[in-house]
Amino acid sequence: MNLVINGENVVVPDEVKTVSDLLAHFRLDQKLAIVEVNVRIIQKHEYAVTALADGDRVEIVHFVGGG
Repeated sequence: MNLVINGENVVVPDEVKTVSDLLAHFRLDQKLAIVEVNVRIIQKHEYAVTALADGDRVEIVHFVGGG
């Protein structure tokens, strides 16, 4: 599937079907992340049921600690 993630065209495997799958694919599923799909912020409880489709525009913001 082709997605636009944070402004870049990215091809993800066909088994990525939901926001949860996408975060797991990028190993962000255990991190605090904000996800927007087609200009709609997705609530965390919706990640597993929010389907992705070819051409969707996804923005992912995750927080990195440090000092």
